Amino acid sequence: MLEYVSVELTRLAADTEEYTTVLFGGSGTAAVESILSSVVDDDVLLIINNGAYGQRMCEIAEAYGLNYAAFNSPPDDGIELTALEKLIQGSPRKISHLAVVHNETSTGLLNDIESIGAICRKHHIEMIVDAMSSFAALPIHMNKMNISYMAASSNKNLQGMAGIALVIANKRKLESLLHMKPRNYYLHLYAQYQFFVKNRQMRFTPPVQTVYGLKQAIDELKEEGIQGRYERYAKSWETLVNGLARLGLKHIVPIEHHSKIITSILEPDCRGYDFNEMHDYFSRRGFTIYPGKFADSKTFRIANIGDITCKDIEEFLRVMEHYLEGIGYPFDKENDR
Repeated sequence: MLEYVSVELTRLAADTEEYTTVLFGGSGTAAVESILSSVVDDDVLLIINNGAYGQRMCEIAEAYGLNYAAFNSPPDDGIELTALEKLIQGSPRKISHLAVVHNETSTGLLNDIESIGAICRKHHIEMIVDAMSSFAALPIHMNKMNISYMAASSNKNLQGMAGIALVIANKRKLESLLHMKPRNYYLHLYAQYQFFVKNRQMRFTPPVQTVYGLKQAIDELKEEGIQGRYERYAKSWETLVNGLARLGLKHIVPIEHHSKIITSILEPDCRGYDFNEMHDYFSRRGFTIYPGKFADSKTFRIANIGDITCKDIEEFLRVMEHYLEGIGYPFDKENDR
């Protein structure tokens, strides 16, 4: 079963002859930490920091004492690729790896990893991608996009249970890690990879029930198809943003840079508003919403992924409208409609 899961996950983004999936028991952050701590040697790691999860990679690099530099970019707009390449060209030390979040789960900002991958190929840099909330919905072709290592997890768009971290990696790159001194034990990527090659098992106790759930989730994804799943998500997102506009609420990421998977929304400017009260109001009616992670503005987040449809989003918007009416939010329903 573990071999089936590994092979099928790899097939979603790469050729199984050239790439493989390494499984760990853990959250998605475990996959990111495994890659960063296992593959970067003494050269410089460049991290694109344009959101909470780019910042998290910086914190992981700091914790392991890696030589890293951050390319800071606005969390609500596209990356300036010319400035990125200029930084790479001007680096006094060799940049061996570049790490980027594909879809910033803190905002819904979609980074152009294909263009970034082309820059990395030009400058002989290995690219690391955190695809936590893009994998299994947005099309990813690792070889074409020049991705050496990619992190994801068993939940999010896979629609399985949380608890399995997965690293999809180029086999040749993995084999090159043989002689690197380990910085960790449990999350050592090469050791986990080699053990699985020999034994078709994780080195340590696997979360068995979660693996069964992941297998079922993969089978359901194969039935729906990645394109079909993303089309369903996109339809739900369009329903959401149209409804938000009608209610006078704004999201922070421009449509042309939006992943259509998760949306960071500016909080209502109203004296009666309180996030915790709104959260509990929705919870009592069957909806869970998330606080924002956008440092410069007060926001909350809505995800339209999972086994939901635009009908569920319509019901969410109906509840939102009732909540706003209850706190005296000044929107003109007649004109907005």
